[in-house]
Amino acid sequence: MGKDTKGFFRRKWFLRIISLILALFLFMYVNGSKSGFLRQNTRNNNQSSALMSNKSVTLRMPLDVTIDNNKYIVSGYSQYVKVKVTGPSALVTTTSNTQNFKVYADLSDLTPGKHRVKLKTSGLNSELTSKIEPQYINVNIQPRKTITMKVTIRLSTRDLDNGYKLGRPHSDIQTVQVTGSRDEVNKVNRIIAFVAIPHDAKDNIARQVTLQAIDRNGQTLNVVISPTTTNVSIPISAGSQSSSSSDSSSSSSEESEETKSSSRTSSRNDSSDSSSETSQSSSSISNEDSSSSSRNQ
Repeated sequence: MGKDTKGFFRRKWFLRIISLILALFLFMYVNGSKSGFLRQNTRNNNQSSALMSNKSVTLRMPLDVTIDNNKYIVSGYSQYVKVKVTGPSALVTTTSNTQNFKVYADLSDLTPGKHRVKLKTSGLNSELTSKIEPQYINVNIQPRKTITMKVTIRLSTRDLDNGYKLGRPHSDIQTVQVTGSRDEVNKVNRIIAFVAIPHDAKDNIARQVTLQAIDRNGQTLNVVISPTTTNVSIPISAGSQSSSSSDSSSSSSEESEETKSSSRTSSRNDSSDSSSETSQSSSSISNEDSSSSSRNQ
């Protein structure tokens, strides 16, 4: 039995079958490894291609203006501009997320007046290109000026519908600093704190009001006010109509009492006069009887 088993494993056709099976397994293993390797290489190549491809993105960036702010005021330009950034996809994506560059206008060498200035970028990667829109801006450079002005309170109405009366308004800030271009500051006529008063107000009013700089025509001017707000308080009390009606009522009462008192006094006087006249009349009759009696005797 053992000899037959050993002979079975030694036969040529059995060895050939085993060899074929092993060859098939080896073939499939090698092919599977190659396919995985190829897929990995293809994936890496696609990722590399995606990273190396060009991409464009448009960003909204703040505009920096380079000038001596202690001496000059600049106006006439937009605070934001659009920048189209183009380059390798990875760099463009990073720049879009971080926005680690700036757009600026250098006005440091310009004199007061109106100018047309070209915008520039700084801090942008050298592999990226940019296009700014607009490429030029118009600016107006004016000398800086600061003055001190008194705060004026303006109320929307002076009369209330319910007979109540507004008292004198009070502001916790009396004066403010006004800063701007010389031309604008020279136009400032008043600094006002406008308070809207409800027509049916009955209680004291307290408001925080934003200050405004206006010219002689009532137009708001483009200047900086410091501080920008003030707290306004307005007392409200009962009006003259209420007090006059109560005074009138009181006067009517007093007059009525006086009238009644006068009537009583007059009545007493009349009564007294009547008694006096009666007494006098009785005395006269008595005297006449006495004289008559004496004549008879």
